[in-house]
Amino acid sequence: MRLSVIAASALISLAPALAQTTGSINVSGAHARVTPASPSFDIFLQRLWPQAQARGISRATFDLAFRGVTPDASIVALTKKQSEFSAPIWSYLENAVGGTRIQRGRDAAAENATVLARVEARYGVPKEVVLGVWGMETNYGSFKGGKDVIRSLATLASIRYRGDFFRDELLIALELIEKGYAGRDELRGSWAGAMGHTQFMPSSYLKHAVDWTGDGHADIWSSTSDALASTANYLRNHGWAPGLPWGMEVSLPDRFDHRLDKASFAAFASAGVRRVDGKALPSSGSGRLFYPAGHTGPVLLLTANFDVIKKYNSSDAYALAVGHLGDRIMGRPAIQADWPVKAARLDMAGTKDLQRRLKALGLYDHDADGRIGTGTREAVRQYQISAGEIPDGYPTPALLARMRGKR
Repeated sequence: MRLSVIAASALISLAPALAQTTGSINVSGAHARVTPASPSFDIFLQRLWPQAQARGISRATFDLAFRGVTPDASIVALTKKQSEFSAPIWSYLENAVGGTRIQRGRDAAAENATVLARVEARYGVPKEVVLGVWGMETNYGSFKGGKDVIRSLATLASIRYRGDFFRDELLIALELIEKGYAGRDELRGSWAGAMGHTQFMPSSYLKHAVDWTGDGHADIWSSTSDALASTANYLRNHGWAPGLPWGMEVSLPDRFDHRLDKASFAAFASAGVRRVDGKALPSSGSGRLFYPAGHTGPVLLLTANFDVIKKYNSSDAYALAVGHLGDRIMGRPAIQADWPVKAARLDMAGTKDLQRRLKALGLYDHDADGRIGTGTREAVRQYQISAGEIPDGYPTPALLARMRGKR
């Protein structure tokens, strides 16, 4: 699972640079000192050492990595503020694509035209998608995050946020130091441990980082070329299909059968689905309809490449912002249909109630976390089909009221 410093923080003014906690903890040797302020963190580090040792991490590297490291209390608060799942999608997109981000993207495209063209030719990922990721993650390198990645990952791992995910990322970060892929001081990034121009987690660095410049170091922190090539390599390795767009805005004919959800582009064309920009649908392949704000708002026809973008960050809103930002950088139009900005929206408590009810009906098998993602949308869609409603997969207060038996 990818977490994005800009998407989760800066775009919706949730700045990650909060006050650092102070103090130190000594975890060197067999007699690690337990400080009154953080005994659980000290115990966590003592238990981590055998796991690190089993992965080939030396005691010297372990001690170097954790010298003076204490848990960062500000990070715990940030785990509760991921705007991709809470902000209205139109507000999220306005923050993501508004302001100077499009023009900055065009400037970045011009400044890096040669490397972007070569990266696209080698990896098959369009330059605008790479630019979209770069713009979303760090506003083209202007905000890469200044937190100590080891400290961030250790804090998240010690509280078992997202299970073992951050513990595993922490161990890989130690491996990067041990193998000489990155220096201890080089590991700077977001509150969630993402690093560099396009915010790679340590595991992503280990698997996908590219030394484009050929200097012996895949430098995603200060080499724009290495970072852009690494991003394209990441997307290619996750299945990017060359020549296929990520998606497109479409219009639906009157009396459209909304049960048509996933189909070939030919089938959608036969059903009267048309691109808003007047171009033809792709000649081959398939896609699925996406109603980010319900059937009264914009309608998008997505391809498998949209899901590849989601490998970077699992939020539909994030992937939509990356694709749309890239399109706007290339001079393509903004989303044309009006957003239902005045329509009532479910709050988190209502969304949790909805998820619990969907789960009781056997339509939803995840936790009731109050976040509207792919699982919730599909469960809502299945419920709407069973209830004879337009199956757009968009949860509303009216839908919840009907589920509660109210009219």
